Amino acid sequence: MKRFELIVPCHFGMEAVLKKEIVDLGYDITEVADGRVTFLGDQEAICRANIFLRTAERVLIKIGSFHAGTYEELFQGTKALPWEEYLPQDGRFWVAKAASIKSRLFSPSDIQSIMKKAMVERLKEHYGISWFQEDGEAFPIRAFLLKDEVTVGLDTTGESLHKRGYRKLAAKAPIAENLAAALILLTPWNKDRILVDPFCGSGTFPIEAAMMAAGMAPGANRRFTAQRWAHIVEGQTWRDAFEEAKEQVDLSVKPDIQGYDVDDAMVSIARENARMAGVGHMIHFQRRGIDQLSHPKKYGFLITNPPYGERLEEKSALPALYRTLGERYRALDAWSLYVITAYENAEQDIGRKADKNRKIYNGMMKTYYYQFLGPKPPKAGRTRDGHGTKG
Repeated sequence: MKRFELIVPCHFGMEAVLKKEIVDLGYDITEVADGRVTFLGDQEAICRANIFLRTAERVLIKIGSFHAGTYEELFQGTKALPWEEYLPQDGRFWVAKAASIKSRLFSPSDIQSIMKKAMVERLKEHYGISWFQEDGEAFPIRAFLLKDEVTVGLDTTGESLHKRGYRKLAAKAPIAENLAAALILLTPWNKDRILVDPFCGSGTFPIEAAMMAAGMAPGANRRFTAQRWAHIVEGQTWRDAFEEAKEQVDLSVKPDIQGYDVDDAMVSIARENARMAGVGHMIHFQRRGIDQLSHPKKYGFLITNPPYGERLEEKSALPALYRTLGERYRALDAWSLYVITAYENAEQDIGRKADKNRKIYNGMMKTYYYQFLGPKPPKAGRTRDGHGTKG
């Protein structure tokens, strides 16, 4: 069976979490770079990576890489790649995205246009025709340029993997599903521990946690571009991977996961999104302001994405909001607090320096993941592996 080198982009700062996910799926890592992880796998790996990876953005088949400091080198390097192995004569192909960092070639539109021309020239020679109808299946291509080194990948995913299919309704500034999953995986939380999001918005953190608790694969209820590429991935391979995902689901679990929001409309949206995800019965959502945050049990987790104050009129409310978060957190018994925010005075207003801090790019926005660690529960309350630590 043919082996591929598969490139999996992720949020900057989340490479280690994604690497662990890929290793846990049973594959060998070949490279870890800023914002992406590369590994070796067969056609089954293409299916399983798309369906099971929680923190990935997409899965690309690496077509090749080469040096290009001029547009002529870009043309010739692209033309030298074995496009006929992937693109059928009627295929609809284009460079969907070109990203350039510290390279002499920096215009995305020019890079896309020249690479397309080079691909056409290669395929004209192979198929012996001068015109391509491009009325068949879609084959989107992505190119990364870093310091004049070009890496080219064929996108097997299509719509980004953060689109699980459950979030029909969103908050004003929702956190991406794959980033929320990665942030949860950076904590020691497991399905036997309490999780509360006091700024739940459209419910992404609680829903992703509930899906983990139930063993639900994030891509089990969506479609992928490569499902229509029978010459690369057989239909039965996709069916087997979806069946594997189905067999892992356990809807009988009863985790203690809660989401609060001060806005009634957001609570309703979160409930509907959880229902769409199939985990509505596992999460308790309610209207509750941050000043009402409390819980009688010990050793829980607060994992949350509070307001950053992107709008000028919201900034004045942030110091009081974060001070209240800090006060309510201190009133909880032996809990841990994990906060992703772009608010620069978060630690000062929460009233404690974070035990750990990680810089993460949420889209183009630089944010920090502040981690305030509570004590571990006594041994009787731990999981078999000692603490259930992930990430």
